[in-house]
Amino acid sequence: MSKQKQTEQIRAAKGFIAALDQSGGSTPKALRLYGVEEDAYGSEQEMFDLIHQMRSRIIKSTAFTGDRIAGAILFEMTMDRDIDGVPTATYLWQERGVVPFLKVDKGLADEAEGVQLMKPMPELDALLDKAAAKGIFGTKMRSVINAASPSGIAAVVAQQFEIGKQILAHGLMPIIEPEVTISIADKAEAEEILLAEIKKQLDALPGDSQVMLKLTLPEAANHYKPLVDHPRVLCVVALSGGYSRDEANARLAQNSGMIASFSRALTEGLSAQQTDGEFDKVLATSIDSIFQASLAG
Repeated sequence: MSKQKQTEQIRAAKGFIAALDQSGGSTPKALRLYGVEEDAYGSEQEMFDLIHQMRSRIIKSTAFTGDRIAGAILFEMTMDRDIDGVPTATYLWQERGVVPFLKVDKGLADEAEGVQLMKPMPELDALLDKAAAKGIFGTKMRSVINAASPSGIAAVVAQQFEIGKQILAHGLMPIIEPEVTISIADKAEAEEILLAEIKKQLDALPGDSQVMLKLTLPEAANHYKPLVDHPRVLCVVALSGGYSRDEANARLAQNSGMIASFSRALTEGLSAQQTDGEFDKVLATSIDSIFQASLAG
């Protein structure tokens, strides 16, 4: 029953997906933006304790509910931890009404042919089994496109869908994320190639399989509308990709059927030094603006 209800919540796309999945490489920056400098922790364990405190504070905020936030993407270590003695994924769904997702990729390989594929994931099956047992609904995995390279983009999309099928076989919903770097000169051309490659892979999915897509906000409004309308797509979400929250919201509002899945743009303005009241107020303003932009499209 819960799985069906979660699927319908994501399909309805009333709200957005919060990306709370900073991993080891991006955690120091996330903490720094939160007002916690690197001299505040002396080990990786202490660093992850602090980022879990930050994520727990966000999730427990009165502003963080399923009314505006359809889902949240977690880092593995966050999934393995508790909030107030309750496993994080369980807490998200039962206490906040937010559908839990898990980041499963192990980072990016070196650039080749203008793209960065995902590193090998030999332990993925075991991770997916653990995720399913912990009540995770779906997963997210990220590749990066740095040039309008037909061969490179084809390789990125093929890898994403190959692993996506592995995830579907475990009863989980894959979020396929081939990020296009926002600063490249040929971004629009890369997005044209990406659209064609994704459509090709979607059309080849077996049976009534569905996936989700997480895509960089495009240069042309509604560029990805054919994917929003595709029967093999449960939902299309947008990543902020380094845009400020205001610019990301403005771009998102121009894209019909896409909802946000923001990370840095969501936590912009939050600080460890804020009182709980101040923190909740800033987070509520952020959530409301992203929610409204998600609805506007």
